[in-house]
Amino acid sequence: MRNAVWENIFRRQGKQLSETALALSNVPIFNGLSQKEIREIENIIHQREFQAGETIFQQGDPGLGMYIIVLGQVQIVNNQDPDNPIIYSELGDGDFFGDMSLVDEADRSATALAIANTRIIAFFRPELKDILTRFPSLGNKILMNLAEVIARRLRKTNDLLIEAQKQTSGGSK
Repeated sequence: MRNAVWENIFRRQGKQLSETALALSNVPIFNGLSQKEIREIENIIHQREFQAGETIFQQGDPGLGMYIIVLGQVQIVNNQDPDNPIIYSELGDGDFFGDMSLVDEADRSATALAIANTRIIAFFRPELKDILTRFPSLGNKILMNLAEVIARRLRKTNDLLIEAQKQTSGGSK
């Protein structure tokens, strides 16, 4: 005979993923992580809200980590020529940016600007280093996923460069 009291006592708590954990699990850098591993990441990330028009980071700032858009819109802009800014991209819910800063300390190559009220998750290099120390297997999964994301982007950039070269050389080569 089943006893509802005992079933409730021993029932697994927290099976549902929080909104933050769900957002994390949808980012390619966190692909293949268990719910437990996602919760470990959730414990160390930072959350912040930005108003429309507020700068998340400025071109030339030190690169400290990556950002995930939970809700809102962000524009990535090159402001090298303030009279002629170049919009690289407009990102929305679930998109992420700044991920190369997890592996290098180069300055930001563009400005990230909230163009709508935006809620973000920030994951910084010191937290990644801490994970690598405390949970090497989890850290290695994240690094491998990050390498795949960066490799995919590099391949896409190479394809675009080849296409641009073909167009400028009149289609030869």
